[in-house]
Amino acid sequence: MLYLHGMGHFHPDNVLSNQFLVDLDIGTSHEWIEERVGIVNRRTVLPLEYIRETKNADFRAAYEARQYKNSQMAALAARQALARAGLKKEDIGMIVAGSSSPDNVAPAESSAVAAELGIEVPCADMNSACSSFGMQINFLSKMVPEALPPYVLVVDSETLTKTVNYADRSAAVLFGDGSAAAIVSTKVLSRAVFCGCCYDSRPSAWEKVGVNHAWRFYQDGNAVQGFAIRTTTEGVKKMQQQFADGAGRFLFIGHQANLGMLKTVCERTGIELENCWYNVDQFGNVGCTGAPSVLSARWDQLRPGDRIAMSIVGAGLSWAHIMLQVEEGA
Repeated sequence: MLYLHGMGHFHPDNVLSNQFLVDLDIGTSHEWIEERVGIVNRRTVLPLEYIRETKNADFRAAYEARQYKNSQMAALAARQALARAGLKKEDIGMIVAGSSSPDNVAPAESSAVAAELGIEVPCADMNSACSSFGMQINFLSKMVPEALPPYVLVVDSETLTKTVNYADRSAAVLFGDGSAAAIVSTKVLSRAVFCGCCYDSRPSAWEKVGVNHAWRFYQDGNAVQGFAIRTTTEGVKKMQQQFADGAGRFLFIGHQANLGMLKTVCERTGIELENCWYNVDQFGNVGCTGAPSVLSARWDQLRPGDRIAMSIVGAGLSWAHIMLQVEEGA
């Protein structure tokens, strides 16, 4: 069991609207984008003028042009999580981080986040691409309570737009940037608790999607989409069987890859769309920060009796299923 004390999220101000992408003259339209991925807007750390002028043809220039580092966005999400949990940064005893688009190969990005927050604590990265948050929660939930400090900060940050060639419409329409944070504990009780966690991978398909040595995104779209729908549907059905009875609300948060995928999972599991929480339409695919940022955005809407099934997929191929139960305040 892993108790959740606070959530936070952050998205940069620069909006990549569908109209902005249409105006890049890359052979797309608002209707084409909405029909295929259901995304209207995305956020980016890159200046819009930089994308307009260069289409990010040289990924190395994106590192110089970006207006936020991953660690800066992560720290902003962490501060919101701390405020919601009623904690100070000094209460954090460990930081675990992950990203599909880290700013550095080494050291661990969690160290940069700790430095940004101004705290000296043990730091480690746990990365499984877009499923990183689910994997992190799985691993921490299975730790012996005595092995961890009272409060652990889990933080993920993505600047995926710096990996996108904006002359390629298939990638340009998908991604956004942002961060998400969670403060968890194996010892200190709270009203929300992660349980029923599982994590798995299919390494034989590791080449189907990723960011390559040139820091460019690639994927076998049809194969990855099929995998995401099947794996998410299977995971949600299992959580329904185990946790739906007696739930005040049974809610679903999936990987924010595209809206069509989420709608298909809802159809196959009998979940009403109003009980599927998402933000992909306004923020795009924000990698491993997508699902936790949805939960953070709905933090004030959680109520006793909620059962929130989080099913998250990613490169690897990897997937994680976690159930969040909300009860009366501890």
